[in-house]
Amino acid sequence: MNTTAAESAEGVIAVFTHLNMPRVAIPPPQTLFIKGFLPLQNDQIHHHGQPVALVVARTLAQAQDAASLVEVTYDPLPHDVDFFAGLDRSVVPPDGLDGPNDYRRGDVDAGMAQAAVRLEAEYTNPMHHHNPMEPSSTVAVWEGRRLTVYDSTQSISQTRAALAAALSVSLDDVRVRSPFLGGGFGSKGPVWPHTILTAAVARQVGRPVKLTLSRAQMYTSSGHRAVSTQRIKLGARRDGQLVAVEHVTTQQTTRPIRAVFSSSEATRMTYAIPNLVSQQRVVDLDLPAQCFMRSPEVVASHGLECALDELSDELGLDPIELRRRNETAVNPMTGEPWGSRYLLECYERGSRLFGWSRRNPVPGSMRDGSEILGWGMATSAHTSGARPGSTASVLLSRNGTAVVRSGTQDLGTGTYTVMTQIAAQELGLTMQSVSFELGDTTLPPAGNSGQSATVPSVGSVVARVCRQARDELISFAVGYPGGPLAGLEPDGVMAVEGSLVSRDNPRRRWPIRDAMRALGRPIEITGEPVATREGFSVGASFVEVGIEPHLGSIRVRRVVGVYDTGTVLNHMTARSQAIGGIIFAIGYALMEHTVVDRNLGQMMNTNLSDYLMPVNADVPNMQIEFLDKPDPTSTALGARGFGETPMTGMTAAIANAVAHATGRRFRDLPITRDLIMRDA
Repeated sequence: MNTTAAESAEGVIAVFTHLNMPRVAIPPPQTLFIKGFLPLQNDQIHHHGQPVALVVARTLAQAQDAASLVEVTYDPLPHDVDFFAGLDRSVVPPDGLDGPNDYRRGDVDAGMAQAAVRLEAEYTNPMHHHNPMEPSSTVAVWEGRRLTVYDSTQSISQTRAALAAALSVSLDDVRVRSPFLGGGFGSKGPVWPHTILTAAVARQVGRPVKLTLSRAQMYTSSGHRAVSTQRIKLGARRDGQLVAVEHVTTQQTTRPIRAVFSSSEATRMTYAIPNLVSQQRVVDLDLPAQCFMRSPEVVASHGLECALDELSDELGLDPIELRRRNETAVNPMTGEPWGSRYLLECYERGSRLFGWSRRNPVPGSMRDGSEILGWGMATSAHTSGARPGSTASVLLSRNGTAVVRSGTQDLGTGTYTVMTQIAAQELGLTMQSVSFELGDTTLPPAGNSGQSATVPSVGSVVARVCRQARDELISFAVGYPGGPLAGLEPDGVMAVEGSLVSRDNPRRRWPIRDAMRALGRPIEITGEPVATREGFSVGASFVEVGIEPHLGSIRVRRVVGVYDTGTVLNHMTARSQAIGGIIFAIGYALMEHTVVDRNLGQMMNTNLSDYLMPVNADVPNMQIEFLDKPDPTSTALGARGFGETPMTGMTAAIANAVAHATGRRFRDLPITRDLIMRDA
């Protein structure tokens, strides 16, 4: 490497390569550092797009100009980026944070022997990238031995732990702030090398340093959904009851292998399958690290729900009826009853809204003008919760306002709004009287924003601390001599609309502001973390597509989604999550595909022009409904995590609708017009 010209360029402060980069440690996997290695620590290149130099200058333009002057020569070595050529050497990796990679129950061979109908199919999905509106960005500031990092991250606590481990500093000396993210979808969930390297060079140059990845750099530096195959074998009785399933998911990973991120809970938990093999395998390649991407369970869900549709055709059974006959009253992995589950009601309500009874099952038989119509459906299902728990605090001030704090994040899902709403409801205050603070590691610690776990994890502790503060104030009020509520039992008082009110005599009320002034001090409570129970939100997805046979174009014309999420805490934010998931599903099924050149080992469409995603014209009319029935086992006001559920099921419903329209099953995604036109 020759950095002489770059170092002498205008405005340049320093140029770092593997020859002079400060040495940092690789953080442990528990910090969500999943890369497996840190660049700029040696001369080894693991994949195309790996940074080999970091230029610090006074302005962005000066840094970019100097970076172009860095001269690099390489010793070329053979590379391997061909996933499908490597399937014969796939392995089952060690179990990770998402549980076992080789799960079995019953006897699949015996079950298959008893099956009257057997079906075997293989489905593939390509590599996908997250593409949030805001690229990943980091600002690192050192004040003596203390480090403050402003980072676009879905996991401030894990980022803090990773920085402390990598830089060999005390955890107490690291602060991470992330009040807003500009989107994430999982790309900002793990801790990536650019955050650690920015902090390392900021310490070295003795001044704040900011690094923002370009759009192209995010394709190679911030993870992706791995290319994968789903090999599925189904065995069923003539009546449609599943007796055995073998589902093997194989996906790309990077060297060295650290984790698998497209999990198989959809197969393991959705239906009553007595004999099951669910295995997750990997092929290690010379590609950037994969990571979780919105609704990681959609990969297995897509394969399973498409295979069930093929089975329904084989049996001559309506797709909804097949799923009804395999409904389960218990969690198949634990044998325990669900806290609540209204999947059958979702099928019933969704089919009525969609008009499913008018569906002609004969492929290609339904038309609207020149378009061939296809109707498809599938089950939506996604886990949530099962986290160690988060913490929160509440400060109820003497003026009757409250500040609630938790070190969580809001990646655009409405965490600020929903947590304010929960706090206001439990405290009996208006939302205008409550403020919620997040995105700072000086606040009570919370987990990362992912797996639809924020509502059950953070929401439950926010509700608990606010309830405790309210109860403390009520206890004071009923014991305050001469007060409006003196002598009442605490259970006979409620907090509502900014006042403490007698349940039996609403005219006996005391404004919370006046009660706090009488108390003469604020009430402050910090809640201890409580492990959250794993939730499983479900729903029914229905899709109508229109296909123009002469052009091969596919148009999603309308969508119906009905969901069982437990209590809906905020219908506007929940609906927004459903809309986002459905749009994501359209991209997944029909458009998105990161192209890798096997000869160059390079991603070729690292921009928003060539990486196709749905735009407004691709988005259909959506009818979204929630059953809104509380889950009695939930500690978050009866709510379960939901955000990632709508995408699951919807991708398969689109593929099933295309099969209904064309009479052909497209098992390789995305389903593009050239595939429709081929052999048409």
